[in-house]
Amino acid sequence: MTSARQVVIVGGGAAGFFAAIACAEADPTAKVTLLEATANPLAKVRVSGGGRCNVTHACFEPRELVKRYPRGGRELLGAFHRWQPRDTVEWFAARGVELKTESDGRMFPVTDDSATIAECLLGAARNAGVEVRTVLGVRAVTARPAPRPGSDPLPPYFSLTLTDGGTLGCDRLLLATGGGRGSAGLTIAQSLGHAIEPPVPSLFTFHIDDARVVGISGVTVTDVVTTVPGTKLRETGPLLITHWGMSGPAILKLSAWGARELAARNYEFTLGVNFAPAYTRESLLKELGKVRISNPKKQLGTWCPIGLPARLWEKLLEAAKLSPTAVWTGVSNDALGVLVGQLTAAEFRVVGKSMNKEEFVTCGGVRLSEVDFKTMESRICPGLHFAGEVLDVDGVTGGFNFQAAWTTGFLAGTAMADGE
Repeated sequence: MTSARQVVIVGGGAAGFFAAIACAEADPTAKVTLLEATANPLAKVRVSGGGRCNVTHACFEPRELVKRYPRGGRELLGAFHRWQPRDTVEWFAARGVELKTESDGRMFPVTDDSATIAECLLGAARNAGVEVRTVLGVRAVTARPAPRPGSDPLPPYFSLTLTDGGTLGCDRLLLATGGGRGSAGLTIAQSLGHAIEPPVPSLFTFHIDDARVVGISGVTVTDVVTTVPGTKLRETGPLLITHWGMSGPAILKLSAWGARELAARNYEFTLGVNFAPAYTRESLLKELGKVRISNPKKQLGTWCPIGLPARLWEKLLEAAKLSPTAVWTGVSNDALGVLVGQLTAAEFRVVGKSMNKEEFVTCGGVRLSEVDFKTMESRICPGLHFAGEVLDVDGVTGGFNFQAAWTTGFLAGTAMADGE
């Protein structure tokens, strides 16, 4: 029997395309239309991962995977049992795109070119019969009113008012527009009865104006602990010093978990950094005391005994009021204590933030309790589905946000094809 189903996907990003493909492949008789407001579908896919596209992460155990999501982890647990990174890897492999795993677990196409992923999605959509319409957004949506109690339910139906003045009707509607401020998807979801958690940035870098980081942009420390004193926020990992302050996984993860708290502070707060997490304050004092005995005539600036980059080591020496040309035997116990403080408990004043490269991620979006994560369908408006960052779901850096897009997109797409 031929399906007369009309499916519209609003948003031409990773989640929207994955949902459109899943729906069209599951029900080839459905008319699937994808609307993208800009001229450049999959723009975020193309710029992600420095142009390489961090497709997913090699974490194949759902209970571990959900720990990488500051918001949405609980809801995603069941979803990841239905579609997880292993499924993503197999999906792309079946379409001729092999992924590779890097030492930190991030997975990229073997071509190291995000265009490989974008072209794969565009090709899969084309082969499945998805109609992709660009430079065409949605101004408003009206839904068929809910039936009166006791009456026969009518099938879902939506009428879309488009940005070119036209209209479009559909039986199933997916919002996959992303979740930043001004998101058309959030406006539409709210108009259809959904509560919206206010969007604020996640995954951002810190602005720091401090002599210890001036002039040493590009320096990386492979393992630090970052904290925000007075909160429970604490992260570990590499840290990158930039010309405006600090970035790297130890900063980005902190920004994700602290997104709401740091926004409430207007991005002005104290950042704690432990550059020597392998030591306690006491054990590092003992270690540097041994160094002073065994290298009495060696200049402090010629060598860092705990392996920090030379330019950073020199800055921390200066912050401890120690000259890089001074010799170890001349360092007093008090001065050694000040230096250890700089190494294990340095504090920096954060005075703002910047987006992480072009990878704009927000927390906030459609309230998760109002969505069925088996089908990604609204619990409030039948026939309305959600996928990707329009939901109040976000992950830390490392491919987790794309994985949430693939998972929610696939579940929404197949549900729209299978629904009555």
